[in-house]
Amino acid sequence: MTSDDFTEALDPAHFDRPDADKLAPAAPMTHPPRILLLYGSLRARSYSRLLVEEAARLLTAMGAETRIFDPHGLPLPDAVPADHPKVVELRSLSEWSEGQVWCSPERHGTITGVFKCQIDWLPLEYRGIRPTQGRTLAVMQVSGGSQSFNAVNTLRVLGRWMRMITIPNQSSVAKAFEEFDEAGRMKPSSYYDRVVDVMEELMKFTLLTRERRDYFTSRYSERREAAVKAAMAAEADLASIAMTGTTPSR
Repeated sequence: MTSDDFTEALDPAHFDRPDADKLAPAAPMTHPPRILLLYGSLRARSYSRLLVEEAARLLTAMGAETRIFDPHGLPLPDAVPADHPKVVELRSLSEWSEGQVWCSPERHGTITGVFKCQIDWLPLEYRGIRPTQGRTLAVMQVSGGSQSFNAVNTLRVLGRWMRMITIPNQSSVAKAFEEFDEAGRMKPSSYYDRVVDVMEELMKFTLLTRERRDYFTSRYSERREAAVKAAMAAEADLASIAMTGTTPSR
């Protein structure tokens, strides 16, 4: 391809033609897929928690390593510094994960504040790392009444905003109080079957993408921006050397 094939708006130096060969991982991962599960209620008998516990059992049976974050004690966003122990725990788990499961009750037609609080503590960038970008995501909700999809639709918006790979399948459990036994285990039903479907799909997408996350998240705009910043920094260094005779520390 010659420079004549590009428009003036495109910078050939940072243009990359997607190639299937570039998807081949340098070294295949051998550890179990790491899945973080978040839920959105603080009730003693939280159905969103019971649902993610059921999901975690399925994921473990499928070969994953799972962690469930307990939102008890997590402060409201910006109410405390980011070094609060619960904030540090949540962010560390997000960095550890290769895929996530989000489950919220539907309250007032949307997700709960408990769940949104967790997402608001996960910035797009943390210590030079994007803690959610490129990770897979499965979304679920529980409802006290008839089946609805308001919460999962909102979770999909959040997942896109957090630059996650949100799988097509999802779970919405209606009248959740009827779907779990006294021990907190989910009863056999079409709802349970759908949860199995969702976790199976999440595992497949995680295995497919986790070794290739860096390639999937490499973007022309960001490569070009980084190059411009590097060039400006180099020019500033040259100017500093010319004026002081020493290289500035960074």
